[in-house]
Parts: sequence; C-alpha cells; structure tokens
Amino acid sequence: MTQTVDNPEVLRMEGITKRFPGVLANDDISIDVRAGEVHALLGENGAGKSTLMKVLYGLLQPDRGEIFLHGGRIHISSPRAAVEHGIGMVHQHFMLVPNLTAVENVMLGLPRRPLSVLDRAGASRRLRELSAEYYLGVEPNAVVENLSVGAQQRLEILKLLFRNVRLLVLDEPTSVLAPAEVEQLVRMVRMLAAEGRAIIFISHKLEEVKEVSDRVTVLRDGRVVATCPTDEPSSADLAQMTVGRPITIGRRLGGRASESAATELQLEGVTGLGDHGVPALVNVSLEVRAGEIMGVAGVDGNGQRELAECIAGLRRIESGRVLVGGRVVEGQSRDLNLLGFIPEDRQRTGLILSFSIGENLVLKSFDRPPFTRRGLLRWRAIWEHARRLMGDLRMRRTDPTIPVAELSGGNQQRVMVGRELQGDPSVVIASQATRGLDIGAVENVHEMLLGQKKRGAAVLFISTELNEVLAISDRIVVLYRGEIMGEVRPEEVTIEDIGEMMLGRRRTA
Repeated sequence: MTQTVDNPEVLRMEGITKRFPGVLANDDISIDVRAGEVHALLGENGAGKSTLMKVLYGLLQPDRGEIFLHGGRIHISSPRAAVEHGIGMVHQHFMLVPNLTAVENVMLGLPRRPLSVLDRAGASRRLRELSAEYYLGVEPNAVVENLSVGAQQRLEILKLLFRNVRLLVLDEPTSVLAPAEVEQLVRMVRMLAAEGRAIIFISHKLEEVKEVSDRVTVLRDGRVVATCPTDEPSSADLAQMTVGRPITIGRRLGGRASESAATELQLEGVTGLGDHGVPALVNVSLEVRAGEIMGVAGVDGNGQRELAECIAGLRRIESGRVLVGGRVVEGQSRDLNLLGFIPEDRQRTGLILSFSIGENLVLKSFDRPPFTRRGLLRWRAIWEHARRLMGDLRMRRTDPTIPVAELSGGNQQRVMVGRELQGDPSVVIASQATRGLDIGAVENVHEMLLGQKKRGAAVLFISTELNEVLAISDRIVVLYRGEIMGEVRPEEVTIEDIGEMMLGRRRTA
C-alpha cells in the first residue's frame, strides 16, 4: 500500500444525512478521500454505503450535509453533473446496453455540438489505446451481450477513463469475477491510484479490502464506526466493526452426510444448450443425498447457470434426465413445493422488482391458504407473514409494503432466499446465494442452508467463492466448460487442487 496521509484531499463529504420513510439511511456521515488513495467502504447490506455513493453521484440529494471537491464546495444535481466534476461510478449492476457494441456504449451520453457528427472511428482508437494501457482487453466493436461478465465490468471502467474521471467509485467490483479476473482488477486499481486518481472501493470481502486499500471507513446502521489505515485492524477486527459482533472467519461448517441416506436429487447424463445454441452442459451426472450439501465450484460461465436452470425447469434438457425424490421430472412439471431455487440473478430471475416485499415472499404460495380465500387475496395474512419472515431474515426494513426495488442488493437477496427456503423443500438449488452480501448476511445464508441440510434436504450449492464452497460442502464437484472435472471431499483437498480443476485438469481417482 502507498502512504497517502500527506496527499492532497480530493473529496470531502461532511455531515451527510439522508432519510427515507421509516429509515435514517445516512446519519451525519463524514468521509474524505485523497489523491492516489484507494479508500475502502465497508458495511453490512443496508448500512448506508449505496445511499452515500448515490448522493455523491447525484442520484440522490441529501437532506443535510455538504460535498467538497479539491477544497471547493460543490452541488451535484445529477450523474451528468458528477461526471462533469470528474466523478464516475461503476455500479454493482452494470449500466450497459446489451445489443450495442462496446464503443457505442462508451459514446452514449457524450456531449456534442449541434449538427455535429459523432467520431466513432476516433472513439474506437481511443478505446483501444486505453484498453491496452490499462491491460483491460476489450474489443471496441464487440457486442456487449457477447462479452463475459468480467469484460463487461472492464468496459464500465473504460467508460470512466474515456471521460478522464479522476475520482472513481467501484461498487462491489469483484462480486461476479473469477479469481484471475480479481487479481487483474486489483492490479489495475493500484495502477490508477499510482497515477494520482482517487478511488472509493466498496466490498464485503475483507481480505480483498486488506489487499487493495490504503484506508477503510466502516459504516453501521447509517453511521461511521471508524476510519483508519487498512493495515491497522485485523480481518477479524474489521468483521466485528462491520456487524457489531464477533464473526468466525474461515470456519469449516460442513460435515459428512450419511452414505445410507436416500438420494433426493439425481442427474443422469444431462446435456443442455447455452443461450447461443452451444452445449453448456455435457453429460453431467451427479447425486445429492438427503441431509447433504454438494458444492459446485468453477470459474463463472462454465455451465453453473445452465446446470441450475436445467434442474429448475427453466432450460430444456437436450439429453439425459433429472430425478427429484426418485421421480423423473421434465420442464415446468417440477413441483415448486419440492424444489427451492435461488437463481444467480435476483433482479432478472428471482424477484419482481415492482412488487412489494410481502408480494415477493408469497410468489410461490399466494394461491393457497392462508393467503387466499375463495379466490381473493387476504392481504392481512400476507403482510403478517412478511413481517414475521423479515424479522427472521434480520432485515432493517419493517414495512412489507415497500417495493423490493427500493431495497439494497443484499436485502433483495434475503427476500429471495427466505421465500425459497420456506415450506421445507426436499431439494434446494442455491446458485451464487451469497453474491454481493456482507459477511454477516453470508453467515446468515450459510446458517439457513445448514438448517435445510439438518432437517434432511438435499442442497446443491453453486458458488465461485472457493472458500465458502470448502467451508459449507460435504462433497464438491468442479465444472469446466460444462463438464465435471472430478469429485472431492473438502477435507482432502486444498484451494490449489480445486483451482487446477477449474482450469480444466481432470482429477483421477
């Protein structure tokens, strides 16, 4: 880490306060960021991080407080005004138009003179130069929907560099990246800081924060708990600051299921196509027993989503079959009460964002008592059910009529997980169930999945986070280009062993 204590101040936010109905999201928050500094922002989901950054980026206006840039007080009325001040933000959910090319996305919103023609060729040249200079590897003419998730994120950063932004906000930048892509991002962030740019780095991953940042500010319940050099507190200290209680990091949570238990989920030679008609799963066979958690590891994009969707009936199986409880199931005939499905994309697949919390929590059961009677919804029962479940999920919000779109990403995930695990399904498919969650919420999700295991459910746990796959699983399979590279027990392998399998090295017995 570089020493930035004497570097000039780029940003100062003083006394920022922002209220929403029933919630004080930011309570007199003050924070400063210096040139050449990577300043990490830590906090639980709902602690106020996103609200504070939306105020900085002009998406929200504070009820009270001031913003200073290079010592001068400024007013940021919109994201366009923020960019004009040299402030840019890479959101957790990318702001890209999928059917446009990379250079077209970069050019969107660029100011131009009346009747002038946009210089696409010049923009492509500049984009190539920036991509080469920062080792970002994005082809200007590539269509965004054909880019990997990592490449899309690099394009978001290139959009800011194209506009010569000097203060970058990176919101959960590694939540969808493979380990090698994380290393590349960390190198690039340090390169940008070495140029004198100021960077605010929002992450829930403590070791990542320790590696990349110079200082860290911890938020809890909308207030600043501490600001300090990152190398002073330990990871355990940071975890306790974040959630207000001790958190055990890296604890082995899984165990060995009974080998005599019944097989609840079985795949026999399943092959399925990806979105572009190319096989994404190739002859996949596996079994998950009652009272067992099977982990599925692999670099994102190697068939994990297709695996989950084939089991859930959202994707057609080309060959092979899926059995739940010993019965062959096909397509939409799957019994929703037997299967709990936590998809990897909560906003596109898991939730209806315009619906309330309460409505989302009964999406699978609204047509049954006590939520309906004689064909009419019983709203009092729906709201009471939601309040009870929201308490169990440790959500700060208490009003079940709030649209899910207004919740933080982590609380949206809580709603989805809570809905899918109620009703005691016999099989649970959890795909990236902790993506974007803070350490306290991750622990909460792990506890819920272990509770499902304890009561006898078969859990298929798909994650790109190797540490949690090792921590929570009884057995692990690794996917590479849609094929299983081998099956291992977590107590018998290292992260390096699994890493080799993730790169395509098949494990022999």
